[in-house]
Amino acid sequence: MDWEGEIMSWVGRTLVDADPAEALEAVVGYSTFNDVTARRAQKLTSQWILGKNADRSGPLGPMVPAGEVGDLRDGLRVRTRVNGRTVQDVSTSQMIHRVGETPAHISRTLTLRPGDLLATGTPSGVGYARTPPWLLRPGDVVEVEVERLGILRNTVVGGEHRRNPFRSRPYVHEMGASRAS
Repeated sequence: MDWEGEIMSWVGRTLVDADPAEALEAVVGYSTFNDVTARRAQKLTSQWILGKNADRSGPLGPMVPAGEVGDLRDGLRVRTRVNGRTVQDVSTSQMIHRVGETPAHISRTLTLRPGDLLATGTPSGVGYARTPPWLLRPGDVVEVEVERLGILRNTVVGGEHRRNPFRSRPYVHEMGASRAS
């Protein structure tokens, strides 16, 4: 598992084929977000869906109204820390894609609806890109801090919460393969 400190934007109205200004106006709020990524699963296919949707991943902070946050282009500080060590530190003014551009681009393919959440992307500093790679382990504490949004703090847990039914009961029974005589 790897960290990706990000900002999540909350869509407040339906967007179809929106331009960036219209899309930005439709953002009603922002949250801190840790796009926890299972790197092994992510690399199994060219589609990243497996790596981005592991059980209990994607912690999200509370929504702060856009009017209280202001324009992300003005440069809010985004920092991610792992066990107290700063691993990402950037200003939103350095983002590759501006907040209005992301929903505008997506709205050209998908209709965005009120309540949809869009991650803004992560800065450099993720663990798998380091030499040697640094991935999360149970007990690690990840904090994503965004100016005006607060701090999202999560402790990494192991996979014990997942239950594999094939380990607890015989395969034949689980698959219903018993035969009537």
